[in-house]
Amino acid sequence: LMIFLDRPFAIGDWIRSPDRNIEGIVEHIGWRLTRIRTFDKRPLFIPNSLFLTLSIENPSRMQNRRIKETIGLRYEDANKVAPILKQVEEMLQKHEEIDQTKTTFVNLVHFNAYSLDFLIYTFTKTTNWVRFQQIQQDVFLKTIEIIKKNGAACAFPTTTLDLPGDFLKDKLDAAQSHF
Repeated sequence: LMIFLDRPFAIGDWIRSPDRNIEGIVEHIGWRLTRIRTFDKRPLFIPNSLFLTLSIENPSRMQNRRIKETIGLRYEDANKVAPILKQVEEMLQKHEEIDQTKTTFVNLVHFNAYSLDFLIYTFTKTTNWVRFQQIQQDVFLKTIEIIKKNGAACAFPTTTLDLPGDFLKDKLDAAQSHF
């Protein structure tokens, strides 16, 4: 009765429960059971009484999809971070598929062990998963272009070994004296 009164989902909605391993498209809502088709195409029959104790997300009723990605730049590119952040934010402001009425920002957020991390946070106009993936890829590829255009590069885990000033010279001299 509560499902019919509250209508947290309808036939055709994509629902999921973070409490349980439930995710799929609602195919049928009966008085006793609700049938969900999982994304691997298995039918899942859920007693409606279970919905009284579950948290249910209904992504079908989203207004937007969010892009939230952290990207690391090398420490040697520290002087290039500010222009890169500005250019990425400008790219997002001009992007046809980004919802300009929603929060958008690009900020330096972490000094990590091997990278200066910045966060891209924005929302697409679409809620369609496939279209969202295409837009997100476009944003990422344009971000890579901006990084490269500024003569910078994405960071990856590195180790720095500091040696005394004459260490290599002494080793080369010793090696040459053997020949």
